[in-house]
Amino acid sequence: MPKNSKVVKRDLDDEVIESVKDLLSNEDSSDDAFKKSELMVDDQEEKDVDVEEGSDVEDERPAWNSKLQYILAQVGFSVGLGNVWRFPYLCQKNGGGAYLVPYLILLLIIGIPLFFLELAVGQRIRRGSIGVWNYISPKLGGIGFASCVVCFFVALYYNVIIGWSLFYFSQSFQHPLPWDQCPLVKNASHTFVEPECEKSSATTYYWYREALNISSSLSESGGLNWKMTICLLAAWVMVCLAMIKGIQSSGKIMYFSSLFPYVVLLCFLIRGLLLNGSVDGIRHMFTPKLEIMLEPKVWREAATQVFFALGLGFGGVIAFSSYNKRDNNCHFDAVLVSFINFFTSVLATLVVFAVLGFKANIINEKCVIQNSERILKLLKMGNLSQDIIPHHINFSSITAEDYNLVYDIIQKVKEEEFDSLGLKSCQIEDELNKAVQGTGLAFIAFTEAMTHFPASPFWSVMFFLMLVNLGLGSMFGTIEGIITPIVDTFKVRKEILTVICCLVAFFIGLIFVQRSGNYFVTMFDDYSATLPLLIVVILENIAVIRIYGIDKFMEDLKDMLGFSPSQYYYYMWKYVSPFVLLCLLVASIVQMGLSPPGYNAWIEDKAMEEFHSYPTWGMIVCISLMVLAILPVPIVFMVRRCNLIDDSSGSLASVSYKRGRIIKEPVNLEGDSASLIHGKSPSEVPSPNFGKNIYRKQTGSPTLDTAPNGRYGIGYLMADMPDMPESDL
Repeated sequence: MPKNSKVVKRDLDDEVIESVKDLLSNEDSSDDAFKKSELMVDDQEEKDVDVEEGSDVEDERPAWNSKLQYILAQVGFSVGLGNVWRFPYLCQKNGGGAYLVPYLILLLIIGIPLFFLELAVGQRIRRGSIGVWNYISPKLGGIGFASCVVCFFVALYYNVIIGWSLFYFSQSFQHPLPWDQCPLVKNASHTFVEPECEKSSATTYYWYREALNISSSLSESGGLNWKMTICLLAAWVMVCLAMIKGIQSSGKIMYFSSLFPYVVLLCFLIRGLLLNGSVDGIRHMFTPKLEIMLEPKVWREAATQVFFALGLGFGGVIAFSSYNKRDNNCHFDAVLVSFINFFTSVLATLVVFAVLGFKANIINEKCVIQNSERILKLLKMGNLSQDIIPHHINFSSITAEDYNLVYDIIQKVKEEEFDSLGLKSCQIEDELNKAVQGTGLAFIAFTEAMTHFPASPFWSVMFFLMLVNLGLGSMFGTIEGIITPIVDTFKVRKEILTVICCLVAFFIGLIFVQRSGNYFVTMFDDYSATLPLLIVVILENIAVIRIYGIDKFMEDLKDMLGFSPSQYYYYMWKYVSPFVLLCLLVASIVQMGLSPPGYNAWIEDKAMEEFHSYPTWGMIVCISLMVLAILPVPIVFMVRRCNLIDDSSGSLASVSYKRGRIIKEPVNLEGDSASLIHGKSPSEVPSPNFGKNIYRKQTGSPTLDTAPNGRYGIGYLMADMPDMPESDL
């Protein structure tokens, strides 16, 4: 055998894997031109390049300045207004402290596993939601578009709530607060209290009449509310300025917008615990009603809250994660953010019910005083005998306990005539059982409680500034779920797209600042996101576990994290989470079918809410919201299935070689016969002249298991792959 042949044989048997850079460095100097050159196999210049750590080729995709900034961004997105005004309501409604048990169980079953899944695919593929699912299978690219549509729908009305908070924030710099007392109306003869306010309350009147100036039905638009229009414009300007540079601008704001709400919540908790009656509220909140845990409705509502609390399916989680380094420990992030979200909900619940306990105590004291005066009148009129009143009772300074004692005695003595006496049972529990949520909690109940605080304007400023920051944190993730996928896919300038998106959303959002706008907010909140997001997350789970392959995904996680994830996630992703999600989808559809579609309209003459069914056009809008949100999934599937679009025209990424490394890859290929470059056959693809094949293969290296779409995970060095013909490059 010739000497040169022995050298070749020895080299081929060598088990040491050399990188492309090392191999190229051994080439003669005539290859220097190639080493310094860059072959672009697409006319488009792509900025987000994928290289291994330690490479001299810089990753030009934007990145977080620090791990803390990233965690705060994810916390800001997941912790939103729902933690403050939805979770406490569900906790009170579904068994108090017992509700925490099904919530924690479902957090472990669907919350953390699915949150981890979204973090992992975003970090691995380093694209927004459109690019991620198109990478796994072009037929499922519609999942990403559906996420963008849902994000847009939610952003439309979510920013309106921030606008409401801005309005209340701006009105809080006065003493007394404008919603402290009912306004007086003057006419020619005398002055009297506004009837609508007298029939309801000062805070209720201010919310419906002064802030919203609400109409009596959905069909009665009433024109624009100019105060709320200005506030909505201010909210969109804030979002636009914060998002215009992507994570470079919004990431810095996260330090304030994500941390400030915790400062406010802790201040409110300390202040609330010092208030009379706060302990009653907390005791009522966390007294477990274990029998309620057996009701299916409790588990359905807990699962829904877990699902939406973490922002699953919106695309914001994937977008934020895509700016991470590929070796970031996203498993730790998933567990950390999930439990921060949970403990934030518990903290907010403590605050809400400490304050509501204080409010209930004040209302109960008024009830005792009014009914004690009523008893004194009945005694003077002779309707009641003084003999039945215990001697130690002093009606001028009667306590709640003494009043309830007298009330029970009168009820027993005047058994048949009792209802005609007009006495009321003054129990703190009765007031605390009046469940309120959403805007009713934030802008009516909590606002009324703050009017009784010493230095109430200060606390009002802090509270509504907290709501603004909670809303902005969620809005940043929602808008990122729209901007990042579109920028990655269509290569448009982020600044221009952000401005256009915010302008379009503001003009569409004008329907929410009509006098009937609150009813449209209810409509969008009920129908634009719930079912579409459930379907999106179910398809995400199927895409990763069935189409990409769970075994392959677990290997990717091991390569990315540096350790093998627990088999717990394997079984959750493959069996448990899909089953629970399907049950939740069916339960949500059944619940939607059983609940009459409608809204609560404010009736000015009665000063109370009445349930109204949606008109025919309103039902069409509700159905259209759900259909439009999920429509991209079947459209993209059929377009890809029928090959209506040339794959080469829709490339989501370019392939380029720089100093012998793959730094970009195509992501829209499908089928084992597909080439690495825009679906061309290997013979059609030009190949750089490497001379001999410079890549070495490990002895005993396993053959890569080809996925249906022929992808192996992006960002690998070519030297890490088995030998391939030069034409494949």
